[in-house]
Amino acid sequence: LSPIVELNVGGEMYTTTLSTLKKHPGSKLAEMFTGQPKLRTDSEGRFFIDRPGTYFKYILEYLRSNQVPTQCIQDVYKEALFYDIEPLIKQLEDSPQIFGELVARKQFLARVPNYSENIELMIRIARAEAVASRRSSVIVCVVRTEEDAARCQDALSSLDMDKKSVVKFGPWKATPSISDLLDCIQMDVEAKGYKIAFQPHVAEKGFRFKSHDFFYKFLFTWW
Repeated sequence: LSPIVELNVGGEMYTTTLSTLKKHPGSKLAEMFTGQPKLRTDSEGRFFIDRPGTYFKYILEYLRSNQVPTQCIQDVYKEALFYDIEPLIKQLEDSPQIFGELVARKQFLARVPNYSENIELMIRIARAEAVASRRSSVIVCVVRTEEDAARCQDALSSLDMDKKSVVKFGPWKATPSISDLLDCIQMDVEAKGYKIAFQPHVAEKGFRFKSHDFFYKFLFTWW
């Protein structure tokens, strides 16, 4: 291989040295250029990597100067994982953005039973109710403790609605509050491309509990 390497990364063109690309021998990026190159070439003979080219400049800058990026942290982290550049992965995981997501938020959500499955269930219910409508709503029951879970079950029997359409989150053993969990639900549904908002669900009169103790209405807007 020539010591000067031309790359086409997802349509973005880069020129660097072979030694820069192989700086971390155990990485997937280094392996791509070890021995016989394991990459296709484009029409101009440049090595082609089918990844987002926008973020490769941050990877390359790190390899050149050990400069850890301060922009597009989440996206650069994904690329660092793909190229398996361990020193960069570890340094990014120490950044507030990645640390907060991996250590704080995801560790909390891991303690909320069936969290991911419930997010998908919410979306399925909302889509099923979206026919010929601009908006559809999903009722969510959020309980933090076992005692609240029992009270919520009792409250469900008083609700004048299809019980199967109520999505239940909790209980959990962690510091974050109900409002923190509601924010997480909104963040994760919005991350899938949906426009969503929530508010306390006001039940019909005669309901035995204050509805906002447990129940919230998530409103999906389609157009």
